[in-house]
Amino acid sequence: MKPIIAIVGRPNVGKSALFNRIVGEKKAIVANEPGVTRDRNYADVEWEGSVFTLIDTGGFEPVSKDRIFIQMREQCQLAMEEADVVFFVMDGKEGLTPSDKEIAHILRRQNKTVFFIVNKIDDPKHEGKVYEFYGLGMERIYPISAEHRYGLDELMEDMIKILPQRTEEKWHREASRVAVIGRPNVGKSSLINRLLGYRRVLVDEVPGTTRDAIDTFFEKDGKKYILIDTAGIRRKSRISLRLEKYSIVEALRTIDRCQVALLLLDSKEGVTDQDAHIGGFIHEKGKGCILVVNKWDLIEKDSKTMVAFEKRIYGDLKYLSYAPILFISAVTGQRVLKILDAVDEVTKQTQKRIPTSPLNKHFRTWVEHNPPPLHKNRNVKLSYITQVSIGPPTFMISTNYPEGIHFSYERFLTNQMRETFGFQGVPIRLQFRKKGKGR
Repeated sequence: MKPIIAIVGRPNVGKSALFNRIVGEKKAIVANEPGVTRDRNYADVEWEGSVFTLIDTGGFEPVSKDRIFIQMREQCQLAMEEADVVFFVMDGKEGLTPSDKEIAHILRRQNKTVFFIVNKIDDPKHEGKVYEFYGLGMERIYPISAEHRYGLDELMEDMIKILPQRTEEKWHREASRVAVIGRPNVGKSSLINRLLGYRRVLVDEVPGTTRDAIDTFFEKDGKKYILIDTAGIRRKSRISLRLEKYSIVEALRTIDRCQVALLLLDSKEGVTDQDAHIGGFIHEKGKGCILVVNKWDLIEKDSKTMVAFEKRIYGDLKYLSYAPILFISAVTGQRVLKILDAVDEVTKQTQKRIPTSPLNKHFRTWVEHNPPPLHKNRNVKLSYITQVSIGPPTFMISTNYPEGIHFSYERFLTNQMRETFGFQGVPIRLQFRKKGKGR
């Protein structure tokens, strides 16, 4: 698992600017207006050889009664609970505020490693503004400028020293790691219990994280699986239990550790915004995915119901159009056995390698029948393709104009690849390299 670092603080203190500076790209929206970042934003980061997940939170305003700020505060507090390290950002130009003091008080109760950061300190001449922040009773305050990078290297160097080390996988390599993911009350626990009820050999139950999520190793028909339970048997605070619908951090941790994610949907409610968010994480992380529609026994059906549901789900989750859909009832056991068959197939697809020779033979046919559009009135030539990695399957394509490949043509190539080679349930990554580069 990747350690998680959450950036918290009042609105407009520069959290998103710090997030972007660490990530190395402008992923978060930055504007000189309080409350721009209303949802958590995340990115996987590698810094000096250390890998972690960085989360940018909405502004934490303890005394605000505004509904949006209340939701931002709640999401922020949940991020603090789930994070391994917290970056608490304050505003050096505005000075220490009552809200800063309240946030510091809340952080002390979290029993987490916290870095107290004063932003907008552009150079050593302005460090005198930092002294009042020592009134919070902290031994170390980090003066930085996220905009100009001042002080950032020292902050990150000290953070990496205490960053939790990634845990090594202790189970058999041949076991498929399967995560059950979904909103509260969609039936995750019922499905897990139903799946384990069919097990032939229960090998072990071990704590998966310090927060007591339970990973279950089981075997069926000679095949090994590790079931990662996002419902987790966790010691949750009152805020977590009340705000479980915001528990994106849990989903991120779980997705990181799995090969195949079962995204559980409620047949009575259809695809919600939260389902779409979680599905987006699965796709971005490059994991195999199976869409599992639960509570199918509660739906009045005719011969066209299932087809109509599939069309609606793929319409709402266009980026997961490659994922198979299963309609089940965790309570009655209807079609639950088919899930592990689908897991086996998707796991196999994540590991599939296509030899270079047949890959290029088909590739040339695709390009000849449908060449890419012109780029600045010049022909775009695609000369060669090779698979460079698996999980997800990733392909490098040599071309004279990498910047000239439109996303619609990339989608065409991906569709052709699926029709020819399969890859059901798995995202395909295409990378375009300028011809001759690196030679």
